[in-house]
Order: sequence, then structure tokens, then C-alpha cells
Amino acid sequence: MSVHSGTKKLTAMSLAGRRGETPIVGLTAYTAPIAAAMDDKVDFILVGDSLAMTIYGESSTVGVDLDTMIRHGRAVVKACKHACVVVDLPFGSYEASPEQAFASASRVLMETGCDAVKLEGGTEMAPAVAFLVKRGVPVMAHIGLTPQAINTLGGFKTQGKDEAAVEMLVADGKAMEEAGAFSIVIEGVMESAAKKVIAATSVTTIGIGASAECDGQILVVDDVIGLFAAFKPKFVKRYASILGDVEGAISDFAEEVRTRKFPSEEFLFGAGK
Repeated sequence: MSVHSGTKKLTAMSLAGRRGETPIVGLTAYTAPIAAAMDDKVDFILVGDSLAMTIYGESSTVGVDLDTMIRHGRAVVKACKHACVVVDLPFGSYEASPEQAFASASRVLMETGCDAVKLEGGTEMAPAVAFLVKRGVPVMAHIGLTPQAINTLGGFKTQGKDEAAVEMLVADGKAMEEAGAFSIVIEGVMESAAKKVIAATSVTTIGIGASAECDGQILVVDDVIGLFAAFKPKFVKRYASILGDVEGAISDFAEEVRTRKFPSEEFLFGAGK
């Protein structure tokens, strides 16, 4: 169902301050065909660094670089007319300093035409977020389970399990709001912890394995359509099983080639004449 027919292009500011309204819908996309398929059905599309795993077969998101994110971001932007497009800043492209973050973010905005960037981290990244926002870069923050920090988190582990961890999450949320982030993605945390972040902030929150009380939800599209099968996080609901269809089609093609059923005359030029 199209939800944006006849409406103007959504931007970062379209998502900002949306508390208590119809939940915001987000999905990842990395290619033009998939982006076009979801453009009129979602509010924002994230060109996520999860493409390192879903497209390039990496074991984490750490292995993707800025040039790759820009290449995929450009493809997605070209396919979109309605959804707000956000592009991830990859590991190593923004953590060193606010100046490095701006250099990377400005490249992403200029070379892709996207609406905003997303970066991971809490209080430690607040100076960088403030630096970007003051220079015209809309920033979507990302706290909780931050995949780029998997090597220090000890794996894809649920966050916010004890009081100290919850306090840190709340502090991260407040810091991102004060720095000027227009929204905050909260990933992989205990529901009670997510609710405390929501209560402590007034910025738009986007959940992924967080809480139904978030102002919106996002999932990786490959998980939603059943195209990524390496593992399935608890918070993922599969709405299709595309991988099974793909495997079936390939098996049928291989069988028909080997038995000379394909190509038949209808697929050949001038056959039978």
C-alpha cells in the first residue's frame, strides 16, 4: 500500500519531533531496485553499513569503507522520490575528530544527494554531532547495540541489562538530543531500558529490538524479506522467504539447461524457420 502518493519528499525535518504520532516506518536499502520498491511505502530508507554483511559477506559491519557507502547511497537516492534517505557513516570515517566527521559527512551529502547521515555512539560522539549539525548536516544518532563496536562489546549482545548500563543509555540519549540529532536509533536493548531513554528525551526515537513505544521502527530489508539467512536476530520478523524462491528458480534453470529444455524455440531468434 502506498502511503505517500501525492505527498512531498520527506526530509530529516519531516521526521524530527514526531512523538506520539503514527509510527515512523524505516527499512534499509542498498540498491536502486529495492529502494524503488519501498519508496512509497516507508518514511525513511537507511543505506546501512549492514551491507557489509548482507551484500559483501563480511562477518560484521566494520569492513565497509566510505567510498562503498557513497556508491550505494547514490544508487538509492536516484531511485527515491518520497522517502527520506539516510546514509550510514562507516567505521573509521568519523570517530577521530569532529573535523573528520564533517569531511566524511559532507562528502556523503554532496556525492549522494541524501537527506541525512547516521553515526553510532553516545556521549563520546556528542561533540562530533554538534559540530555537524551546526554546519548544516542532519544527523540520525544510533545508541545501544552499536554494530561498529562489536569488537569491544564482545559480540551482538543485548544492552541495558543492569542499572549502570541503563544510566549510560539514558545519558547517551540525552547527549545526542542536546547535540542536535533529529532522531535516535535505539538498537538491541532491554525494553525497560529503551522506555527510560524515551521518557528522558523528547527527540524522535527509532527502535530496532528496543520497544514498541519508540516513535518508529526499522529493520534490515534482507531480514524482512528472508534474503539474509546467516542468522536471525530475535527482533526480526520475516514477512517473506525470498531466498527459497531464488534457490528454487536457480535449480529449475540449471535443470532445464542440463536437459536442453532451455532455451526452447520461443527464446531463440529465427528458430524453426
